[in-house]
Amino acid sequence: QVQLVETGGGLVHPGGSLRLSCAASGLRFNLYTMAWFRQAPGKGLEFLANIDYRDRRTKYAVSVRGRFTISRDNDRNTVYLEMNNLKPEDTAVYSCAASGRSRPSDASQYSYWGQGTQVTVSS
Repeated sequence: QVQLVETGGGLVHPGGSLRLSCAASGLRFNLYTMAWFRQAPGKGLEFLANIDYRDRRTKYAVSVRGRFTISRDNDRNTVYLEMNNLKPEDTAVYSCAASGRSRPSDASQYSYWGQGTQVTVSS
């Protein structure tokens, strides 16, 4: 069965950095667009970034462009999210997801989801 497992969350001070990882198994990783979403308390699911399986083109939400970087290692079946200059409003549960489509930003287009990892930005 398909599993996506996120790691790397935690507590960080404002202005700090974190690197999230999402290890995939049970699917042909190099045939899926991978993405990161987040959900803050009391808010809906927010698209952050995705990376295409063919040409590795990326797409970012305006809220994180220039601060977050998505990348993937198809040999390790892993997608990463490098987060810099973190702000308190970045506090949320971060989840990775996999889609067989080319770089959708709509969560409904993603077939597989991880359980999420908590990121808390606080002084």
